[in-house]
Amino acid sequence: MKKLINSVETVLQESLSGFCAAHGDIVDRGEGFVKRKVLKPGKVALISGGGSGHEPLHAGFVGHGMLDAACPGEVFTSPTPDQMMAAADAVDTGAGVLFIVKNYEGDVMNFEMGAEMTDKENLSVLTNDDVAVEDSSFTTGRRGVAGTLVVEKIVGAAAEEGMDLAALKALGGRVNAGTRSMGVALTSCTVPAAGKPTFDIGEGEMEMGVGIHGEPGRRRVALAPADDIAHEMMGAILGDLGGKASGDILLMVNGFGGTPAMELYLMYNAAKGLAEKAGLTVARSLVGNYVTSLDMAGCSFTVTVLDDDMKRLWDAPVHTASLRWGM
Repeated sequence: MKKLINSVETVLQESLSGFCAAHGDIVDRGEGFVKRKVLKPGKVALISGGGSGHEPLHAGFVGHGMLDAACPGEVFTSPTPDQMMAAADAVDTGAGVLFIVKNYEGDVMNFEMGAEMTDKENLSVLTNDDVAVEDSSFTTGRRGVAGTLVVEKIVGAAAEEGMDLAALKALGGRVNAGTRSMGVALTSCTVPAAGKPTFDIGEGEMEMGVGIHGEPGRRRVALAPADDIAHEMMGAILGDLGGKASGDILLMVNGFGGTPAMELYLMYNAAKGLAEKAGLTVARSLVGNYVTSLDMAGCSFTVTVLDDDMKRLWDAPVHTASLRWGM
């Protein structure tokens, strides 16, 4: 294993120290969380989090127009209920707290416990956009993956405008319901504490439908041309959306950490063509490494069906370490 670290025990804390120092105009570091430097009184506070290793998710999206706090766990490990409770206490300004939770057993359990422990008024939105999970053998159902960013951005903009807690929860559920994602891995990721790849994959193989922690996908298949990969991924996404797949969409091509921008844009070109062939209009786009899996090579596609209100909220100003426009 070759990584730029001092020790596996300190890698997360040292990385967080660097992140907060580099973006000190946007964030402050709390005990077990990263929070927005300047809170907006009377605004519903948005809190998310999860295991580290997916950077810039979630800390990179703390700031104006998105999250008020993010709770990072150890690599691929859920944060603790104490972290959620401390974050809620630090960022609630009187309008309540909305937790945005990816659908993983540990995240769901710990966020529920944290919500029960805090005395702040709170509700939760669960993201579960991954179409790769086809059956109920996965204990909690579909995984929350890159579509979480879309929920955080649109709901974050609405919170910035003053929308109340119940309405924000409903909006988050509506965005999630119209969002689907699927990923493909060309290589495994390597968790520092493990010191070796999470799974073995041959030079001529790929994992179709991989999870962001290196969980198995739908199947292991031979490496194929990019157009063929895009065709399968978009086919699965649009097939799952069914009748919802119409009109304007947001198309996001997300890198897993080890894929160059050249290849991500190539995949976007293929995905956009397939969407348009299906009669959809790509009204908004996002390409880059936003919800990663350490050093994994590969990418995911996310499609969100947009209405006019969602487009307006997506376009609204945002200023975070990793997503910013309109300011």
